[in-house]
Amino acid sequence: MTATAETAAQASGAPGFPIPANVFAETVTEVKHYTDSLFKFRMTRPPSFRFRTGEFAMIGLPNAEKPVFRAYSIASPSWDEELEFFSIKVPDGPLTEHLQKIRPGDTVLMRKKPTGTLVLDALLSGKRLYLFSTGTGIAPFAGTIRDPETYEKFDQVILTHTTRTLAELHYGEELVEALKTDEILAEISQGKLLYHGSATREGEHKGERITTLMETGKLFTDLGVPPIDPAEDRAMICGSMAMLKDTAAMCERFGLVEGSNANPGTYVVERAFVD
Repeated sequence: MTATAETAAQASGAPGFPIPANVFAETVTEVKHYTDSLFKFRMTRPPSFRFRTGEFAMIGLPNAEKPVFRAYSIASPSWDEELEFFSIKVPDGPLTEHLQKIRPGDTVLMRKKPTGTLVLDALLSGKRLYLFSTGTGIAPFAGTIRDPETYEKFDQVILTHTTRTLAELHYGEELVEALKTDEILAEISQGKLLYHGSATREGEHKGERITTLMETGKLFTDLGVPPIDPAEDRAMICGSMAMLKDTAAMCERFGLVEGSNANPGTYVVERAFVD
């Protein structure tokens, strides 16, 4: 083991385990816990690492000879000098059980190749972009709403975030508020970004899933926008398997057609998940 690898392993409380070949070993710079089940962390970005806003990377820890890697959406826009991730905490999760305990200065592993479908390249041009998310599915859209290219391509950007409790909305609310005072993005996003947060277990939207809000038209009334029109509207979807299926079906009822990197369409879905 090299001195650098040994130092990195010890920093994460896992002395003796070498850094695997062909992965980046990066340093945690910030950790913030939002609830008992949600936290974000930021880490250094390798100088050679390139990604498109909305892609995901495979993340792991140097705590075993063969580390466990899981897909995590990159919550940073492609221009950010650091990498941000938003994660759930699973008590017995092969990775998250340990990842939730990281602190600044610890080491996180990342495979070198990002990928994903929640990128602007996978969508046809349009007027309005919907970003439908539940839980930690908001992560890729944290990058999308902080990317100037998003506002160059769309006249209006609508971020929806549905969680179980109001406290679980705080990460998204924090992102939207920060944009209002950002030196560069405040002017670019002003009047273009709309946010709709809802909790299914409490608050005014108790018992209402995002598909219910779409079906009844309440989502559009709340936002002051017309119902989805396939001629103008585009959508990205990220959340649980059930949410993906139901929201995609709802988008198709409105006339949207699923796209991909190879064949752009009017909506796209991300199918990679954290444990």
